[in-house]
Amino acid sequence: MTVIRRREFLEAGVATALAAGVAPKWLFAQDDGIVATIRRAAATGEITVHPVRRGISVLMGSGGNIAVLSGSDGTLLIDAGITASRDKVKKALAGMQAAPVKHLVNTHWHFDHTDGNEWLHDEGATIVAHENTRRHLATSTRVEGWQFTFPPSPLGALPSEVFQTERTLYLNGHSLALKHYSPAHTDSDVSVAFTSADVLHVGDTWWNGYYPFIDYSTGGSIDGTIRAARENVDAVSTQTVVIPGHGPVGGKPEMIEYRDMLDAVRQKVAELKKQGRSLPDVQAAKPTALYDGKWGGFAIDGPAFTGLVYAGV
Repeated sequence: MTVIRRREFLEAGVATALAAGVAPKWLFAQDDGIVATIRRAAATGEITVHPVRRGISVLMGSGGNIAVLSGSDGTLLIDAGITASRDKVKKALAGMQAAPVKHLVNTHWHFDHTDGNEWLHDEGATIVAHENTRRHLATSTRVEGWQFTFPPSPLGALPSEVFQTERTLYLNGHSLALKHYSPAHTDSDVSVAFTSADVLHVGDTWWNGYYPFIDYSTGGSIDGTIRAARENVDAVSTQTVVIPGHGPVGGKPEMIEYRDMLDAVRQKVAELKKQGRSLPDVQAAKPTALYDGKWGGFAIDGPAFTGLVYAGV
């Protein structure tokens, strides 16, 4: 199994901006918050290509990790990244001698995984997603944790094929099993298993090496996040290559470590909250102290993650 070092797609200023966050509403105003920052970063950042297994690769640098499978049925992408990266994504695909993009699967509705839907649809891609992804994209949707309201997406950005629980695709010599999670990171999360290659894309139900964002506004919760982490561990063997929504490609050992971190932090925060402590008091107790060095270096630091957990226990 190949373990890949992730090329950061966020500008250096993101960590400083997010360090001020101490609660679920831990970002700045709509015009200057995380959404605008990530879009700016995608416009200037580089796209890197990382081969995985049996013709499957990962593009990193445009929002969430994008899986790529090309062949006679056209190129399939798992997630669409940020529109500002369009030219760089196209250049990366051309460098891979990829066929035209004909198929796109969204692992959930968040903009860093769906912002490129419209241009990829214009290129000829059919978009497949869970029905809740289409529902959130089709309407004005507020994410309180980002203090941002997303307007309805254009018609071309909406998935044209949706499912409720499971869906199977047969493309480029691979069988792809799409499976909806119970509400976890959001209420729209799906995994995509390349069954014959033993490769699994789990979207934002796994942030490899980073504290996750949990979108309570659209059905996410800490308990759902933990449940999905347990399901992911149970679904793979030690040989499975797993593509997270953010962070390097990894496998079962890293997923076990992530699951255990979530369990431990939840237990500590819940115990403190049960004592009647306020959020600032709980954050001052530093329940994530043992984990901040490894998990707090990306978009969410220890106090911010404490706030997300506190909201759900």
